[in-house]
Amino acid sequence: MSDDGQTLWNVTMSPDELVYLGVLAASIPVGFLFRYLSSSVKQVASLFLGLSITIVLCHIHTLHSLVTVIGTWIIIKSSWRHAPALSLTWTFLYLLFFRLVTWFDLPEPTPFANAVQLLLTLKMVSLANEVHSFHVEKKRDVSTFAQSPVIGGLSQEPSLYDILSYSYCYVGIMTGPFFRFQTYMDWLKQPNPLALPSWEPCLQRLKMVPVFGVLFVTVNYYFPLSYVRTDEFLDQNIFFRLFYMVAVFFVFRMRFYSAWCGAEAGCISAGLGCYPEKALSKPGGGPTVNYSPDPSTEEKYDFKTIQNIDCYNSDFCVKVRHGMRYWNMTVQWWLHHYIYPNAPFKSYALRAGWTMFISAYWHGLHAGYYLSFLTIPLCIAAESAMESAVRSKLGPTGQNVFDWIHWFLKMRAYDYMCMGFVLLKATDTVNYWMSIYFTMHVIAVGCIIVGKVLKGGRRDGEREEKERINEEKTENMKTGLKSE
Repeated sequence: MSDDGQTLWNVTMSPDELVYLGVLAASIPVGFLFRYLSSSVKQVASLFLGLSITIVLCHIHTLHSLVTVIGTWIIIKSSWRHAPALSLTWTFLYLLFFRLVTWFDLPEPTPFANAVQLLLTLKMVSLANEVHSFHVEKKRDVSTFAQSPVIGGLSQEPSLYDILSYSYCYVGIMTGPFFRFQTYMDWLKQPNPLALPSWEPCLQRLKMVPVFGVLFVTVNYYFPLSYVRTDEFLDQNIFFRLFYMVAVFFVFRMRFYSAWCGAEAGCISAGLGCYPEKALSKPGGGPTVNYSPDPSTEEKYDFKTIQNIDCYNSDFCVKVRHGMRYWNMTVQWWLHHYIYPNAPFKSYALRAGWTMFISAYWHGLHAGYYLSFLTIPLCIAAESAMESAVRSKLGPTGQNVFDWIHWFLKMRAYDYMCMGFVLLKATDTVNYWMSIYFTMHVIAVGCIIVGKVLKGGRRDGEREEKERINEEKTENMKTGLKSE
């Protein structure tokens, strides 16, 4: 291996990743300039900048995103009643076409076009739901409708220009985080953007990025993913092969921690997603309660609406299902509000499985996504079985030991599932899992069997769901988020 630092960087950072890094880095100082613009100028400038970035990086493939936006606009204008379901069907079917365009002798989209299309899909489905809620509330003639536009819905149906400007807003155009149309409109209409927090929260979010970046480059250099696909790797002992997935997932986390913290900093510099703390904002969704400025006190603000990663809790929470909550948080909100409630199943396990399937489809058509995401419900079922059969019967010390073991296995489960996410191909994923004897699948199934045999804390589906909801509320209170 070369000792040359530039060679190290070139090995671990692809040209596409360098472009992403450049866009992220440039968005932060640009965001501070946007605070000086009026609402109308801000809307035009953010649209122009975002569309310019898209055209420069996606070229002709920009048409894919434009067709998606126009199609959603037609759906909203022609049938607002059925817009949520129709927009989901339209955008997801177009995703399928987008990924299979080479079958029709069309040029393959660039990775940048794929990133734009993924985020645009989330935006269009969310927009259709917001417009639907607007019409429903308007039809009901709710007396408080005009007094609570943030949580009650939109104040008016967006025009095509509004939809285009939201779709191509430069903030997070390729990297996220996802934010609702209402969040975008609140950003445009901020009465005094320069008075909102800026440098301090931005630097606070960026302070760990250099550390994450150095760790990503270093560990990825010594533990390249490509080595897993070689025959030499299979000749290594079982402990080395098990450890390798730990290193790969560490690299995976450092990559996304760096990117998402940088993306959040770009939002913070522009003031996007800034709300008073008393609004009890949630990642992706925004404020959850009515709020109004109090002129007699100094208002405190936060940027929870655009928070996409909680690095500490993502690593150190105990449970598999909690780990998802702190990872890609704005997308998790989207899945929780638009996919999970409409799942064609009643049980929590099946609904979770359906949600993970939709998440896998959104990410792409590679088999590794499905193998990874559909392992999550199995892990959740395993940890639920052991909690009811074992943990509930232990004392405080025993529960503490149980939680430490649970945390260790949670991290290994994510290491294990990450391999499918990065290897992508079914053969590569199965070959790796086979090389470690499907360890986590075996452990998960074993835990479920133990739980069934012990029959401890066996609950019917309705009671289990209620206890899960109560647990979520408690966990959200701990993290300062109001559970819905």
